[in-house]
Parts: sequence; C-alpha cells; structure tokens
Amino acid sequence: MTDSPLRVAVIIGSTRAGRAGAEIGAWFAEHAARRDDLAVDVLDLAGYAFPSSYPERATPSMSRFTAAIGAADAFAVVTPEYNRSFPASLKQAVDYGYDEWRAKPVGFVAYGSGSTGFYAVEQLRTVFGALHAVTMCDWVGIDLLRNEIGGTGRPCDTDDVLRSVAAVLDQLSWWGRALRAARSAQPYVS
Repeated sequence: MTDSPLRVAVIIGSTRAGRAGAEIGAWFAEHAARRDDLAVDVLDLAGYAFPSSYPERATPSMSRFTAAIGAADAFAVVTPEYNRSFPASLKQAVDYGYDEWRAKPVGFVAYGSGSTGFYAVEQLRTVFGALHAVTMCDWVGIDLLRNEIGGTGRPCDTDDVLRSVAAVLDQLSWWGRALRAARSAQPYVS
C-alpha cells in the first residue's frame, strides 16, 4: 500500500458561468498527473446536480461525490476568492462529507481578481480543521489581474508558481502517505 500511487482528488469549487476555476483546476491536475507517485481524479462541482436545500436523504449526486472523496487519500481544492471568502457551492459540497475528509491532507489552489485567494484559503483551513483534515502550509495563489493567466485561461508557468505547485504536491504526497499508513494501522478516532 505504501508504494501504490496516492489518490488525489482535485476539487474545482466554483460553479459560476464564466469561471476561471475549470482551466486552473485542469492546469493543476495536469501538473499533478505528471508525478508517478500520484493518481489524480478531478471532481468539478459544476458536474454535480446538488439540491438547492439539504434533503432528508442523500441524492445520487451527493452519494457520488461523497464516495469519490471517500476513495481519495488527499485533496487539492481549487477555489476562487469571492468577497473575502470561498463560494457557497464549495461549502455545500464540503458539508456533504464528514468521515470522508477525516485524517486526510488538503492543499489549496486559490485565485482572485486583485488577490491570490488568501482569505478563501484561510477560511477553508478553519472548515477543514473542524472536519479533522490536515491542511498544507503552502498553497498556490493566482492573481487574475496581474498577468498570471495566459491566453488559454491557464496560469502561466512562472518559476514562483511552479515552486508553489511543487511544494503543495510534495506536502500532499508526504502527508497523504503518512496519514494513509496511519489510517491503515489504526482507524482514526476524533
């Protein structure tokens, strides 16, 4: 189990029309997929038909999403910063799971217009901490207004951006393997 690739779910958190998240998420997933130690699955929240209010029983989309996060060993959450926070679509999806997040690492790829998503990341750290997930210290931040996005809508592969991608992936890999081994040796107790 320690030699098998770490299953990383890249979660695209925005569902807005015209969002930058789909391209940024695909770009990050491609960088992650270049590594032999990672198996990458993209979970785009725009592809799920989540209900507008929380139902008594999980819908098929809710069950499909929680099964996907339950199967993952680690997560990279791609989030915009909207009004100094992260989108409601992401909070809704995060709240569908509980045990599925526990004792697993979470990294962040954030973006904003005139910001790099700092406030969204800091609020997500609090949310994931309450779910007993381990958040990575480093994160990828993209400012959409500072020419950090190319003509294709994907981030430019500058040295600084590539260093932050490598740091997040290295941390997810280390923590993901350590926590996967720990969960295998003994179930997590909160």
